[in-house]
Amino acid sequence: MSTPSLSSIWVLSNIKLHFFARIRRFIQSKATRKRCDPSDRFDTAKSRGEHNNKVENLKTVQVMDNHKEDEEESAIMLQRTVKMLHFGSWEQKEVAAKEIEKLAKEDVKVRKLITELGVVPVLVSMVASPVTSRRRVGLTALINLADGTYTNKALIVEAGILSKLPRTIDLVDESTTCKLAELLLSLSSLANTQFPLATLDFLPLLRNILGTCPSLDTRESSLGALYNLSTVLENACPLVSSGVVPILLEVSSVKEISEKALAILGNLSVTLMGKKAIESSSMVPETFIEILSWEDKPKCQELSVYILMIIAHQSSLQRKKMAQAGIVPILLEVVLLGSPLAQKRAMKLLQWFKDERQTKMGPHSGPQTPRFAMGSPLNQREAKEGKKLMKNLVKQSLHRNMEIITQRANAAGESSKLKSLIISTSSKSLPY
Repeated sequence: MSTPSLSSIWVLSNIKLHFFARIRRFIQSKATRKRCDPSDRFDTAKSRGEHNNKVENLKTVQVMDNHKEDEEESAIMLQRTVKMLHFGSWEQKEVAAKEIEKLAKEDVKVRKLITELGVVPVLVSMVASPVTSRRRVGLTALINLADGTYTNKALIVEAGILSKLPRTIDLVDESTTCKLAELLLSLSSLANTQFPLATLDFLPLLRNILGTCPSLDTRESSLGALYNLSTVLENACPLVSSGVVPILLEVSSVKEISEKALAILGNLSVTLMGKKAIESSSMVPETFIEILSWEDKPKCQELSVYILMIIAHQSSLQRKKMAQAGIVPILLEVVLLGSPLAQKRAMKLLQWFKDERQTKMGPHSGPQTPRFAMGSPLNQREAKEGKKLMKNLVKQSLHRNMEIITQRANAAGESSKLKSLIISTSSKSLPY
């Protein structure tokens, strides 16, 4: 950046600071005069009350003066910080970036004011620095400036931050990796706004973080960024091309972060390219069938059966793979013990598996199958075998679920006995 442009930015910043400082002083002086304005005369019986009011007014004036001094000190500090960030050495820029981080935590108005003073380009240049400490403080300051304001996020993107990020985290420490994921999570929220992201060059970085970073919090931030991007259908092609689908399938098996990974896969599965990428994986359908057995993760069950419905729709090959992987007994368990939404979806899948050769479903309800004449030997034999198979499966599933229900009932009975004992012996200490 040339010296004339830096000087013009500084002059503009200085004018703005003086303007806001004068406005604050004007408003505070009006408030002080209003609070110090003498009230109507009191009679002698109320002289003590008058004295107390005067004392309170004096205290209010003192508090206002102290507040005024604090605000003036903050304005001076901001002025000094911005000047140091623009014209100081790299070491001074780091100190200024740390101070901007503190100031940006106050509220959205302060964050917008700081951004208007032209600090973003300098902070972006710090993020591109090979020096670890400089890069980290620049990232942290930008994260705080972007918090809660789409305008600041758009200004950060316009400053070229996305093209200055590393492609991998091989040479980046864990703390900086966490900051990178956090910043991308914040900026990715622009995907569905009037400030869409012009480039997705940072997808390799997100994929690298998700696939190699050991921190679950950092991986969850990267998943959040990918989810924001996946909500826009136009982003499905670059997302699939970046190779995130196999990594998402692996991550979906990690219970702590599975839900967000499944949500992304669900968004991608409604596109032709995303559906093909999911179907072609060797982990499908076994991964999703395993997730169906997670009784303590109802949302994951709902998302998993949703994806299975999409890839099974009008695909006899996928339904065959699911049947061979043992999906039917698991679906029966979901129908009995799952959430209402999971039960509804599981029943739909079971309807498709029930008897493909006899049932013809509509174009929006599942597989298309040919009809056989009623009463034919082939039809009767297969119908009998199908009924027998379904009967055995239902018996096995019911037997297993009765055992689970019995165990839960026994546990609940012991719990209720203990609760009744506690209530009978210490009811006086209870608030209800």
